[in-house]
Amino acid sequence: MSKKNVLLLFGGSGTEHEVSVVSSKYIEKNLLEIGLYNVIKVEIGQPKSKDKNFYLVNADGSRGESVELNFKRELVGPSFKQEIHYVVPCIHGPPGETGEIQTYLDLISLPYLGCGPEASLISFNKVTSKLWFNALDIPNTPFEFLTNIEDAPKAHRLFDKHGKVFVKAASQGSSVGCYQVFKKDELENALRNAFKYSEYVLVEKMVEARELEISTYEFEGKIHASVPGEINCPSSFYSYEEKYDPNSKTTTEVVAPGLSPEVVEKMRGYAIKAFKALKLRHLSRIDFFYTKDGEIFLNEINTFPGATPISMFPKMMENNGHPYIKFIGDIIKKDIL
Repeated sequence: MSKKNVLLLFGGSGTEHEVSVVSSKYIEKNLLEIGLYNVIKVEIGQPKSKDKNFYLVNADGSRGESVELNFKRELVGPSFKQEIHYVVPCIHGPPGETGEIQTYLDLISLPYLGCGPEASLISFNKVTSKLWFNALDIPNTPFEFLTNIEDAPKAHRLFDKHGKVFVKAASQGSSVGCYQVFKKDELENALRNAFKYSEYVLVEKMVEARELEISTYEFEGKIHASVPGEINCPSSFYSYEEKYDPNSKTTTEVVAPGLSPEVVEKMRGYAIKAFKALKLRHLSRIDFFYTKDGEIFLNEINTFPGATPISMFPKMMENNGHPYIKFIGDIIKKDIL
């Protein structure tokens, strides 16, 4: 039986291009260890540029010729042509977590790992996701959203009510375009900066809370939610640099200490409820705040969580009894057959 060809897409046009490169190496390692697939790597675009072309990655890791994925489900270039049976869109941010890639793959009937286009777009946009949480009665932090800078009075009223707020570009990942605002005279500048990254801006109450994460995923036909892991960030703001800088002082714990069974089960319940209601598929990392007063707030959903050496998603999944290699093997096997 000949091996199936798996296209591993990575990179993208967003601010998380470099992180996607690291995640792709971990996923490639697992795919090769399964031993059933030929892995074809394609990098989208270039870091910090508007380049959105597809580039074949050579065996030595160097960037090769420009290629396209056509309607015949073939990856083709000037001197390359290969049928594709499955796609792993290892892209953090656009055009992966925003649903563009998935829309095209659905159009040409090519199976892929991860959420569909609508679930991806809903989850990536911080405004629409919070509107969904409210509709589902899943607790989240009080917020306002702005469609332009003229909506700034709404942000000022929220600040007056709560004393400090987070300003977030609605459609960015890894804390890009996010600002802590402790003084009212800093609010306007934060709003203008956030609008540079997104057409919509979220302003939400800042809470003093533990940052907890849950791996929520499908395995052997069932949705699983791990026990919460924890992010311990000494700067109190889990910025892009804190997440990925090798000199970061942030630490992680695969199992968050000191949580009661009741809190754990309530949090896992919210995670599974969101996974089902938003029609997520295969995998997600669902993040929460847990305050000293015992309040639980769903913070955000990551539809293609990082798979770098320091990423929590595969660690929490493995602690839950499901190694990443078995998870990805189970999903692809069922989707390809």
